[in-house]
Amino acid sequence: MVNKTFINNNTTEKFIFLIIQDVNLSYMINIKQISFFFIIFFLLSCQTINQKTDEIAQKENKKLSKFIGKSIEELKIHLGEPDLIAKNEINNVLLTYKSKKYGISCERIFEINNKNNVISFSSKGCF
Repeated sequence: MVNKTFINNNTTEKFIFLIIQDVNLSYMINIKQISFFFIIFFLLSCQTINQKTDEIAQKENKKLSKFIGKSIEELKIHLGEPDLIAKNEINNVLLTYKSKKYGISCERIFEINNKNNVISFSSKGCF
């Protein structure tokens, strides 16, 4: 009888060990699946943010490119007086417009040639 009890206890221990091992294996598989899901989600989120940023930059460039070739007066009619007026190394005038939206600084710089026409622009942080 003692022998049978020992075998039964040993069999029970093996059974419990197998169950625990199976639970641990299932737990590891779930951790891997969840980790994989979060990595994919993170990568897709980054891609979405990049696409939206690119779309915003394209809209900004399209809006500002309409001023290329226009006079300085026409630029001031649409955007108002600049926050800063400076000259670059080739003596062209640089008009800088600064603003803030949602706590993010926006800076638009327009380059004006000696004929008072807009020849280029740059935009940082604007949307």
